[in-house]
Amino acid sequence: MTDEPHKLSLIERLSQWLHHEPETREELIEILKHALERHLLDTDALSMIEGVLGVADMQVRDVMIPRAQMDIIDVNHTPDQFIPFVIETAHSRFPVVSENKDDVIGILLAKDLLRLYAGEEINVRDILRPAVFVPESKRLNVLLREFRVKRNHIAIVVDEFGGVSGLVTIEDVLEQIVGDIEDEYDFDETEDNIVPDRMGKYRVKAQTKLEDLNAVLGTHFESDDYDTVGGLLISHFGHLPKRGERLIFESLSVQVLRADSRRIHTILVNKIEHAEENTSDH
Repeated sequence: MTDEPHKLSLIERLSQWLHHEPETREELIEILKHALERHLLDTDALSMIEGVLGVADMQVRDVMIPRAQMDIIDVNHTPDQFIPFVIETAHSRFPVVSENKDDVIGILLAKDLLRLYAGEEINVRDILRPAVFVPESKRLNVLLREFRVKRNHIAIVVDEFGGVSGLVTIEDVLEQIVGDIEDEYDFDETEDNIVPDRMGKYRVKAQTKLEDLNAVLGTHFESDDYDTVGGLLISHFGHLPKRGERLIFESLSVQVLRADSRRIHTILVNKIEHAEENTSDH
């Protein structure tokens, strides 16, 4: 019987701890933060819950890749012309256009180009998948449901006049759940960019200034090339790290808590006595 409490699910443990039902989202978030402090759930669980709540309030325009940054393929180009671009960008899907970015005629899957290496001659038009178009105002939770039901991974975003304003992928939506959505509710003030936990570690926003990190942790980081924690980490990693990657350098052990395809959001920092320079764990 002594092991029974450990068999309770997260929901059951939270239910036993709650004294009253939250009436607002803000009250729910506050309760969950207290649950974090009492070790009823961990940082990852809290961040994901906050992310799910945040997605319901977001629209496609909030996360889409803008039209100017879209990587596209011109249907009039031959494979020899665009395959180096496919390799360089390393995307799995590409919008294919005819005249310009407003004229998206389909989606090219990079894996379909493998036929070329089997000696087949292909016509790009013949292997295109249908393009899905969504309005900028579509809710992200609705879009995610449609992605799942239709097994689609990419959609072209159009404005109120029917022009292409960008694209959105299922990864863009999911990153809002495993990304730094909690910042909408937490770390509102500059002094909250660095938050200690009960284990002696620090939860740090990547946009934190190096001078602020130095003041709190007693470090001495400075550089002419960057002035934020995010810049420091990218410099030491040598690449844009993914969620979960770890690195030990100087007197710090660092774990990336939240990151997406564009930037680092949040890290967990632990001061250690002895460290090997640039020891990384992927």
